Amino acid sequence: MTTPLAKALPAPTGETQPFWEGCRNHELRIQQCSACGHYQFYPRLYCTACMSEQVEWVRASGRGTVLSFTVVYRPVTKAFAEDVPYVVALVTLEEGPQLMSNIVECDPEQVAIGMPVESVFEDWSEDIAVLKFRPVLASV
Repeated sequence: MTTPLAKALPAPTGETQPFWEGCRNHELRIQQCSACGHYQFYPRLYCTACMSEQVEWVRASGRGTVLSFTVVYRPVTKAFAEDVPYVVALVTLEEGPQLMSNIVECDPEQVAIGMPVESVFEDWSEDIAVLKFRPVLASV
């Protein structure tokens, strides 16, 4: 029996450290401009709407919808071989920014454009948790 290969861990930078700290605490953080209120992701040193440098990290709702997706049947590396098939999706957050992640906790064939999703986190190490999304279950 072989040991599964380790997946490469993300390497936080000065600009992305607040995002990864949020993930480690299982909360989604994005930037918001305190000058105009615009939300943005990926992290930048200035607001992409008004060019202000008054951007700060805030906790996002973690809710969004699937804008687009694909199902991966061939792993990108051997480290992902046990994960196939898996879904890579572009998710639009309630706050507006779009980000790419995986859709988990459902059959890949059930993923659909417009599907409501919520953030979940997968702990890959003591310091790194990775953001993923799962379908929002309809309340009865």
